[in-house]
Amino acid sequence: MKDLSSIVAKFKVQGTIEEIKPLGTGLINDTYKVNTKEADAPNYVLQRINHAIFQNVEMLQSNITAVTNHIRKKLTEAGESDIERKVLSFLETEEGKAYWFDGDSYWRVMVFIPRAKTYETVNPEYSNYAGEAFGNFQAMLADIPETLGETIPDFHNMEFRLKQLREAVAKDAAGRVSEVKYYLDEIEKRADEMCKAERLYREGKLPKRVCHCDTKVNNMMFDEDGKVLCVIDLDTVMPSFVFSDYGDFLRTGANTGDEDDKDLDRVNFNMEIFKAFTKGYLKGAKSFLTPIEIENLPYAAALFPYMQCVRFLADYINGDTYYKIKYPEHNLVRTKAQFKLLQSVEANTPEMIAFINECLKS
Repeated sequence: MKDLSSIVAKFKVQGTIEEIKPLGTGLINDTYKVNTKEADAPNYVLQRINHAIFQNVEMLQSNITAVTNHIRKKLTEAGESDIERKVLSFLETEEGKAYWFDGDSYWRVMVFIPRAKTYETVNPEYSNYAGEAFGNFQAMLADIPETLGETIPDFHNMEFRLKQLREAVAKDAAGRVSEVKYYLDEIEKRADEMCKAERLYREGKLPKRVCHCDTKVNNMMFDEDGKVLCVIDLDTVMPSFVFSDYGDFLRTGANTGDEDDKDLDRVNFNMEIFKAFTKGYLKGAKSFLTPIEIENLPYAAALFPYMQCVRFLADYINGDTYYKIKYPEHNLVRTKAQFKLLQSVEANTPEMIAFINECLKS
């Protein structure tokens, strides 16, 4: 076990370190709560950054610094109170860096936000909060002067994901292509439509924005009165289409079944969650969204189950080399569940379009 106190001491902390203990159940980074002795000194959060996923830590922390500084500036200009609880604060080392490399691992320290909590609940009420929070997050960053880097290159690039699938099919490493022909055909039928974001971007019709790219209810902090304080978990903040934040939330939040549900009758697109999230999102984001972005929000809702279907199927064809599986057909079961969700989104698209138009009138 590393001496965590000596790592925290590399950062410009206030107060005397009293205790360091594990915090939360995050899957990506190792996280610890750092308690200080003095009543007037803040507590901190220490994280070991997952260098296997985020290979350019300099870029990662540069992105986060630019984003948090810009949000703090916006909150100050708006006359907000309690700003230190409404935006994350990262400490610097004596060398002025927002991370420390100990020769083996990369570490960072942020100020712990007191009297704040997260929720795992996905219901209409919290989906509405999430929509507004992520819409406001994008709105505050719409005029950020810095150019951010891609912390995970091609993360939500549909053309790239289809290229990976087609390469998997050509190799047929596990001899599984013949059994999944139906899904491959259905994917190819939709391929041109699903790649339109990249196409519109090349044509200069669709902008890239600074997006969160991991929009989940539990990536928001709430205060003691149940109001949203701030968006957290900023590792995936990078340039993307607004569809990333909108569609990715709905893929998980509006699925009535599980991501790997064997019972496809349980898998449908929950329109109540869609409406609650969309209403909140447009309230926060319509100040900057272009007509082409708004027009393609239903496309975004379809894009993410389609993209995940492509990724699960490619991994199944490759012999399950990327996603962890619990049984041999796990990735195929995931593929089928995502495809069923996609079909449900497609069936609900006319109602989605009508609802978005209604929101814009109010």
